[in-house]
Amino acid sequence: MSENTQKSRSRRPNGPSRKEDDERDRPEDDALSLPSFVAGSGRLDRLVDTARDYARAAASDNTRKAYAQDWAQFTRWCRLKGWYDQCGTDPQPPSPEMIGLYLADLASGSGGSPALAVSTIERRLSGLAWNYAQRGFALDRKTRHIATVLAGIKRRHARPPVQKEAILAEDILAMVAALPFDLRGLRDRAILLLGYAGGLRRSEIVSIDVHKDDTPDSGGWFDVFDKGALLVLNAKTGWREVEIGRGSSDQTCPVHALEHWLHFAKIDFGPVFVRTSRDGKRALEKRLNDKHIARLIKRTVLDAGIRSELPEKDRLALFSGHSLRAGLASSAEVDERYVQKQLGHASAEMTRRYQRRRDRFRVNLTRAAGL
Repeated sequence: MSENTQKSRSRRPNGPSRKEDDERDRPEDDALSLPSFVAGSGRLDRLVDTARDYARAAASDNTRKAYAQDWAQFTRWCRLKGWYDQCGTDPQPPSPEMIGLYLADLASGSGGSPALAVSTIERRLSGLAWNYAQRGFALDRKTRHIATVLAGIKRRHARPPVQKEAILAEDILAMVAALPFDLRGLRDRAILLLGYAGGLRRSEIVSIDVHKDDTPDSGGWFDVFDKGALLVLNAKTGWREVEIGRGSSDQTCPVHALEHWLHFAKIDFGPVFVRTSRDGKRALEKRLNDKHIARLIKRTVLDAGIRSELPEKDRLALFSGHSLRAGLASSAEVDERYVQKQLGHASAEMTRRYQRRRDRFRVNLTRAAGL
Protein backbone atom coordinates (compact mmCIF):
# COMPACT_ATOMS: atom_id res chain seq x y z
CA MET A 1 0.00 0.00 0.00
CA SER A 2 1.44 3.39 -0.99
CA GLU A 3 2.30 6.10 1.50
CA ASN A 4 -0.15 8.54 -0.15
CA THR A 5 -2.98 6.05 0.16
CA GLN A 6 -2.22 5.52 3.84
CA LYS A 7 -2.21 9.26 4.47
CA SER A 8 -5.48 9.69 2.62
CA ARG A 9 -7.20 6.95 4.61
CA SER A 10 -5.77 8.05 7.92
CA ARG A 11 -6.92 11.57 7.33
CA ARG A 12 -10.54 10.55 6.79
CA PRO A 13 -11.02 6.87 7.58
CA ASN A 14 -14.80 6.85 7.83
CA GLY A 15 -15.72 9.81 5.66
CA PRO A 16 -17.07 13.12 6.94
CA SER A 17 -19.27 13.20 10.00
CA ARG A 18 -22.88 14.26 9.81
CA LYS A 19 -22.09 17.43 11.77
CA GLU A 20 -19.37 18.35 9.30
CA ASP A 21 -21.72 17.69 6.38
CA ASP A 22 -24.43 19.87 7.89
CA GLU A 23 -21.99 22.72 8.37
CA ARG A 24 -20.63 22.24 4.88
CA ASP A 25 -24.06 22.08 3.22
CA ARG A 26 -25.31 25.22 4.92
CA PRO A 27 -25.26 28.40 2.75
CA GLU A 28 -22.73 31.02 3.71
CA ASP A 29 -25.11 33.30 5.65
CA ASP A 30 -22.13 34.99 7.31
CA ALA A 31 -20.47 35.85 3.99
CA LEU A 32 -21.59 39.46 4.45
CA SER A 33 -19.45 40.80 7.29
CA LEU A 34 -17.20 43.69 8.12
CA PRO A 35 -13.70 43.72 6.63
CA SER A 36 -11.01 42.64 9.09
CA PHE A 37 -9.46 46.11 9.19
CA VAL A 38 -12.75 47.83 10.19
CA ALA A 39 -13.60 48.12 13.87
CA GLY A 40 -17.11 46.95 14.65
CA SER A 41 -19.78 49.08 16.25
CA GLY A 42 -23.47 48.80 17.00
CA ARG A 43 -24.38 50.88 13.97
CA LEU A 44 -22.13 48.95 11.58
CA ASP A 45 -23.33 45.60 12.94
CA ARG A 46 -26.92 46.64 12.32
CA LEU A 47 -25.94 47.68 8.80
CA VAL A 48 -24.43 44.22 8.22
CA ASP A 49 -27.72 42.64 9.32
CA THR A 50 -29.60 44.94 6.96
CA ALA A 51 -27.32 43.98 4.08
CA ARG A 52 -27.92 40.30 4.83
CA ASP A 53 -31.67 40.88 4.75
CA TYR A 54 -31.36 42.51 1.34
CA ALA A 55 -29.20 39.63 0.11
CA ARG A 56 -31.83 37.11 1.22
CA ALA A 57 -34.52 39.16 -0.55
CA ALA A 58 -32.69 38.68 -3.87
CA ALA A 59 -34.52 35.35 -4.27
CA SER A 60 -37.95 34.24 -3.12
CA ASP A 61 -38.42 31.83 -0.23
CA ASN A 62 -39.55 29.08 -2.59
CA THR A 63 -36.50 29.60 -4.81
CA ARG A 64 -34.11 29.46 -1.86
CA LYS A 65 -35.78 26.30 -0.56
CA ALA A 66 -35.49 24.65 -3.97
CA TYR A 67 -31.83 25.66 -4.30
CA ALA A 68 -31.10 24.38 -0.80
CA GLN A 69 -32.58 21.01 -1.78
CA ASP A 70 -30.46 21.01 -4.94
CA TRP A 71 -27.31 21.52 -2.89
CA ALA A 72 -28.26 18.86 -0.36
CA GLN A 73 -28.91 16.34 -3.15
CA PHE A 74 -25.60 17.15 -4.84
CA THR A 75 -23.52 16.84 -1.67
CA ARG A 76 -25.30 13.58 -0.82
CA TRP A 77 -24.46 12.26 -4.29
CA CYS A 78 -20.82 13.22 -3.72
CA ARG A 79 -20.77 11.26 -0.47
CA LEU A 80 -22.39 8.21 -2.05
CA LYS A 81 -19.89 8.24 -4.93
CA GLY A 82 -16.96 8.48 -2.54
CA TRP A 83 -15.73 11.84 -3.70
CA TYR A 84 -15.20 13.00 -0.13
CA ASP A 85 -13.05 9.95 0.58
CA GLN A 86 -10.92 10.53 -2.49
CA CYS A 87 -10.26 14.23 -2.18
CA GLY A 88 -10.66 14.60 1.58
CA THR A 89 -12.74 17.76 1.27
CA ASP A 90 -16.19 19.03 0.38
CA PRO A 91 -17.30 19.86 -3.22
CA GLN A 92 -15.67 23.29 -3.06
CA PRO A 93 -14.40 24.83 -5.28
CA PRO A 94 -16.60 23.45 -8.07
CA SER A 95 -15.18 20.67 -10.21
CA PRO A 96 -16.63 20.84 -13.76
CA GLU A 97 -15.64 17.22 -14.36
CA MET A 98 -17.51 16.01 -11.29
CA ILE A 99 -20.57 18.11 -12.06
CA GLY A 100 -20.60 16.70 -15.58
CA LEU A 101 -20.68 13.20 -14.10
CA TYR A 102 -23.46 14.28 -11.76
CA LEU A 103 -25.58 15.52 -14.66
CA ALA A 104 -24.98 12.29 -16.56
CA ASP A 105 -26.08 10.30 -13.52
CA LEU A 106 -29.28 12.35 -13.20
CA ALA A 107 -30.12 11.80 -16.87
CA SER A 108 -29.34 8.08 -16.95
CA GLY A 109 -31.16 7.20 -13.76
CA SER A 110 -28.47 4.83 -12.58
CA GLY A 111 -28.36 3.40 -9.08
CA GLY A 112 -32.07 2.69 -8.93
CA SER A 113 -33.08 6.37 -9.11
CA PRO A 114 -35.46 7.43 -11.88
CA ALA A 115 -34.04 9.48 -14.73
CA LEU A 116 -34.89 13.17 -14.42
CA ALA A 117 -36.40 15.36 -17.11
CA VAL A 118 -34.13 17.78 -18.93
CA SER A 119 -35.89 20.77 -17.38
CA THR A 120 -35.31 19.35 -13.90
CA ILE A 121 -31.63 18.74 -14.63
CA GLU A 122 -31.23 22.32 -15.84
CA ARG A 123 -32.94 23.55 -12.67
CA ARG A 124 -30.55 21.45 -10.56
CA LEU A 125 -27.61 22.97 -12.40
CA SER A 126 -28.96 26.49 -11.77
CA GLY A 127 -29.30 25.58 -8.11
CA LEU A 128 -25.66 24.49 -7.96
CA ALA A 129 -24.52 27.70 -9.65
CA TRP A 130 -26.49 29.77 -7.13
CA ASN A 131 -25.17 27.81 -4.17
CA TYR A 132 -21.58 28.10 -5.32
CA ALA A 133 -22.05 31.84 -5.80
CA GLN A 134 -23.23 32.13 -2.19
CA ARG A 135 -20.04 30.39 -1.12
CA GLY A 136 -17.79 32.71 -3.11
CA PHE A 137 -17.17 30.48 -6.14
CA ALA A 138 -18.12 30.90 -9.79
CA LEU A 139 -19.47 27.87 -11.63
CA ASP A 140 -18.76 28.20 -15.35
CA ARG A 141 -21.63 26.37 -17.04
CA LYS A 142 -19.97 26.88 -20.44
CA THR A 143 -16.93 24.76 -19.63
CA ARG A 144 -16.80 21.73 -21.91
CA HIS A 145 -17.18 19.18 -19.13
CA ILE A 146 -20.59 20.63 -18.30
CA ALA A 147 -21.79 22.18 -21.57
CA THR A 148 -21.12 19.18 -23.80
CA VAL A 149 -22.68 16.70 -21.37
CA LEU A 150 -25.78 18.90 -21.01
CA ALA A 151 -26.01 19.33 -24.80
CA GLY A 152 -25.89 15.55 -25.23
CA ILE A 153 -28.58 15.08 -22.59
CA LYS A 154 -30.84 17.56 -24.38
CA ARG A 155 -30.23 15.96 -27.75
CA ARG A 156 -31.04 12.47 -26.52
CA HIS A 157 -33.67 13.02 -23.85
CA ALA A 158 -35.40 16.36 -24.53
CA ARG A 159 -39.18 16.14 -24.98
CA PRO A 160 -41.82 18.74 -25.80
CA PRO A 161 -42.97 20.51 -22.62
CA VAL A 162 -46.05 19.13 -20.91
CA GLN A 163 -48.50 22.00 -20.73
CA LYS A 164 -51.36 22.33 -18.31
CA GLU A 165 -54.88 22.69 -19.67
CA ALA A 166 -56.19 26.22 -20.10
CA ILE A 167 -59.23 27.33 -18.14
CA LEU A 168 -61.42 28.95 -20.78
CA ALA A 169 -64.21 31.49 -20.34
CA GLU A 170 -66.99 28.92 -20.03
CA ASP A 171 -64.88 26.98 -17.55
CA ILE A 172 -64.21 29.90 -15.20
CA LEU A 173 -67.92 30.81 -15.21
CA ALA A 174 -68.84 27.26 -14.23
CA MET A 175 -66.15 27.21 -11.53
CA VAL A 176 -67.28 30.42 -9.81
CA ALA A 177 -70.90 29.28 -10.05
CA ALA A 178 -69.97 26.15 -8.08
CA LEU A 179 -68.71 28.23 -5.13
CA PRO A 180 -70.94 28.97 -2.13
CA PHE A 181 -71.83 32.51 -1.08
CA ASP A 182 -70.35 32.37 2.41
CA LEU A 183 -67.26 34.40 3.31
CA ARG A 184 -64.86 31.75 2.08
CA GLY A 185 -66.78 31.46 -1.17
CA LEU A 186 -66.60 35.23 -1.71
CA ARG A 187 -62.86 35.11 -1.23
CA ASP A 188 -62.30 32.19 -3.59
CA ARG A 189 -64.59 33.75 -6.22
CA ALA A 190 -62.50 36.93 -6.14
CA ILE A 191 -59.29 34.88 -6.41
CA LEU A 192 -60.44 32.97 -9.49
CA LEU A 193 -61.88 35.96 -11.34
CA LEU A 194 -58.98 38.27 -10.51
CA GLY A 195 -56.38 35.64 -11.38
CA TYR A 196 -58.11 34.85 -14.66
CA ALA A 197 -58.74 38.44 -15.81
CA GLY A 198 -55.27 39.56 -14.78
CA GLY A 199 -53.42 36.50 -16.02
CA LEU A 200 -51.73 36.43 -12.62
CA ARG A 201 -49.32 33.94 -11.14
CA ARG A 202 -50.25 32.21 -7.88
CA SER A 203 -47.59 34.13 -5.98
CA GLU A 204 -48.83 37.43 -7.42
CA ILE A 205 -52.40 36.79 -6.31
CA VAL A 206 -51.63 36.05 -2.67
CA SER A 207 -48.96 38.77 -2.34
CA ILE A 208 -51.32 41.69 -3.04
CA ASP A 209 -51.95 44.18 -0.22
CA VAL A 210 -54.68 46.78 0.08
CA HIS A 211 -52.23 49.69 0.06
CA LYS A 212 -48.61 50.31 -0.78
CA ASP A 213 -46.19 49.24 1.98
CA ASP A 214 -48.89 47.73 4.20
CA THR A 215 -46.70 44.73 5.05
CA PRO A 216 -42.97 43.87 4.70
CA ASP A 217 -43.71 40.85 2.48
CA SER A 218 -46.03 42.74 0.15
CA GLY A 219 -45.80 41.93 -3.54
CA GLY A 220 -47.96 44.83 -4.70
CA TRP A 221 -51.17 46.73 -4.13
CA PHE A 222 -54.24 47.91 -6.05
CA ASP A 223 -56.35 51.00 -6.75
CA VAL A 224 -60.01 50.89 -7.80
CA PHE A 225 -61.40 53.27 -10.43
CA ASP A 226 -64.78 53.62 -12.13
CA LYS A 227 -63.68 51.49 -15.09
CA GLY A 228 -61.72 48.87 -13.21
CA ALA A 229 -58.80 48.14 -10.90
CA LEU A 230 -55.11 48.80 -11.38
CA LEU A 231 -52.71 46.31 -9.80
CA VAL A 232 -49.11 47.31 -9.18
CA LEU A 233 -47.09 44.11 -8.85
CA ASN A 234 -43.51 43.28 -8.02
CA ALA A 235 -43.23 40.37 -10.46
CA LYS A 236 -40.34 38.21 -11.64
CA THR A 237 -39.39 40.74 -14.31
CA GLY A 238 -39.70 43.76 -12.01
CA TRP A 239 -42.53 46.14 -11.19
CA ARG A 240 -45.43 46.15 -13.62
CA GLU A 241 -49.00 47.43 -13.80
CA VAL A 242 -51.93 45.18 -14.62
CA GLU A 243 -55.23 46.72 -15.68
CA ILE A 244 -58.35 44.71 -14.84
CA GLY A 245 -61.49 46.19 -16.36
CA ARG A 246 -64.96 45.68 -14.98
CA GLY A 247 -66.96 42.76 -16.36
CA SER A 248 -70.22 42.73 -18.24
CA SER A 249 -72.17 41.75 -15.09
CA ASP A 250 -71.62 41.76 -11.33
CA GLN A 251 -71.69 37.96 -11.30
CA THR A 252 -68.62 37.72 -13.52
CA CYS A 253 -66.85 40.99 -12.70
CA PRO A 254 -63.47 40.48 -10.97
CA VAL A 255 -63.44 44.02 -9.56
CA HIS A 256 -66.93 43.62 -8.09
CA ALA A 257 -65.91 40.25 -6.60
CA LEU A 258 -62.83 41.87 -5.04
CA GLU A 259 -64.84 44.72 -3.55
CA HIS A 260 -67.48 42.29 -2.29
CA TRP A 261 -64.88 40.15 -0.50
CA LEU A 262 -63.10 43.11 1.11
CA HIS A 263 -66.41 44.60 2.30
CA PHE A 264 -67.79 41.51 3.99
CA ALA A 265 -64.38 40.40 5.28
CA LYS A 266 -63.87 43.90 6.72
CA ILE A 267 -60.39 44.17 5.25
CA ASP A 268 -59.03 47.70 4.78
CA PHE A 269 -55.34 47.13 5.51
CA GLY A 270 -52.71 44.47 4.91
CA PRO A 271 -53.02 41.31 2.79
CA VAL A 272 -56.04 41.13 0.50
CA PHE A 273 -56.44 37.37 0.51
CA VAL A 274 -56.24 35.87 3.98
CA ARG A 275 -57.37 32.72 5.70
CA THR A 276 -60.79 32.38 7.25
CA SER A 277 -61.93 30.81 10.49
CA ARG A 278 -62.96 27.16 10.45
CA ASP A 279 -66.63 28.05 10.35
CA GLY A 280 -65.94 30.34 7.39
CA LYS A 281 -67.51 33.37 9.08
CA ARG A 282 -64.44 35.44 10.00
CA ALA A 283 -61.42 36.64 8.05
CA LEU A 284 -58.12 36.09 9.85
CA GLU A 285 -54.96 38.15 9.56
CA LYS A 286 -52.63 35.52 8.07
CA ARG A 287 -51.94 35.75 4.35
CA LEU A 288 -52.94 32.79 2.17
CA ASN A 289 -50.24 30.49 0.84
CA ASP A 290 -49.95 30.27 -2.95
CA LYS A 291 -50.64 26.54 -2.74
CA HIS A 292 -54.22 27.42 -1.87
CA ILE A 293 -54.65 28.70 -5.44
CA ALA A 294 -53.68 25.36 -6.95
CA ARG A 295 -55.93 23.44 -4.56
CA LEU A 296 -58.81 25.83 -5.25
CA ILE A 297 -58.49 25.39 -9.01
CA LYS A 298 -58.41 21.62 -8.80
CA ARG A 299 -61.36 21.48 -6.39
CA THR A 300 -63.60 23.79 -8.41
CA VAL A 301 -62.69 21.99 -11.65
CA LEU A 302 -64.14 18.84 -10.13
CA ASP A 303 -67.17 20.60 -8.62
CA ALA A 304 -67.98 22.30 -11.94
CA GLY A 305 -67.75 19.03 -13.88
CA ILE A 306 -65.07 20.27 -16.28
CA ARG A 307 -63.71 17.48 -18.52
CA SER A 308 -66.06 15.07 -16.77
CA GLU A 309 -65.44 12.44 -19.44
CA LEU A 310 -62.03 11.80 -17.88
CA PRO A 311 -61.23 9.96 -14.64
CA GLU A 312 -60.85 12.22 -11.61
CA LYS A 313 -57.11 11.59 -11.37
CA ASP A 314 -56.55 12.71 -14.96
CA ARG A 315 -58.74 15.78 -14.51
CA LEU A 316 -56.75 16.87 -11.48
CA ALA A 317 -53.47 16.40 -13.35
CA LEU A 318 -54.63 18.57 -16.26
CA PHE A 319 -55.10 21.79 -14.31
CA SER A 320 -52.85 23.91 -12.10
CA GLY A 321 -52.28 27.52 -11.14
CA HIS A 322 -50.87 28.20 -14.62
CA SER A 323 -54.25 27.26 -16.08
CA LEU A 324 -55.55 30.74 -15.23
CA ARG A 325 -52.77 32.48 -17.17
CA ALA A 326 -53.12 30.06 -20.07
CA GLY A 327 -56.87 30.64 -20.03
CA LEU A 328 -56.54 34.39 -20.46
CA ALA A 329 -53.97 33.98 -23.23
CA SER A 330 -56.17 31.47 -25.04
CA SER A 331 -59.54 33.20 -24.62
CA ALA A 332 -58.84 36.92 -25.05
CA GLU A 333 -59.74 37.85 -28.64
CA VAL A 334 -57.44 40.86 -28.85
CA ASP A 335 -54.12 41.76 -30.41
CA GLU A 336 -51.38 39.52 -29.07
CA ARG A 337 -49.34 42.43 -27.75
CA TYR A 338 -52.04 43.30 -25.21
CA VAL A 339 -52.02 39.75 -23.88
CA GLN A 340 -48.22 39.84 -23.73
CA LYS A 341 -48.31 43.04 -21.67
CA GLN A 342 -50.96 41.65 -19.32
CA LEU A 343 -48.96 38.51 -18.63
CA GLY A 344 -45.72 40.44 -18.22
CA HIS A 345 -43.84 38.50 -20.87
CA ALA A 346 -40.66 39.89 -22.40
CA SER A 347 -41.35 38.26 -25.79
CA ALA A 348 -44.34 37.34 -27.93
CA GLU A 349 -42.92 33.82 -28.26
CA MET A 350 -43.35 33.23 -24.54
CA THR A 351 -46.95 34.46 -24.76
CA ARG A 352 -47.66 32.03 -27.59
CA ARG A 353 -46.61 29.14 -25.34
CA TYR A 354 -49.58 30.00 -23.14
CA GLN A 355 -52.06 30.09 -26.02
CA ARG A 356 -53.73 26.69 -26.28
CA ARG A 357 -56.20 27.33 -29.10
CA ARG A 358 -54.93 30.27 -31.13
CA ASP A 359 -55.37 30.42 -34.91
CA ARG A 360 -52.06 28.88 -35.88
CA PHE A 361 -52.55 29.39 -39.62
CA ARG A 362 -53.95 32.92 -39.59
CA VAL A 363 -50.90 33.98 -41.59
CA ASN A 364 -50.30 31.54 -44.46
CA LEU A 365 -46.70 32.01 -45.58
CA THR A 366 -47.06 29.18 -48.10
CA ARG A 367 -49.60 31.10 -50.15
CA ALA A 368 -47.81 34.37 -49.54
CA ALA A 369 -44.70 32.77 -51.11
CA GLY A 370 -46.69 31.95 -54.26
CA LEU A 371 -47.55 28.27 -53.73
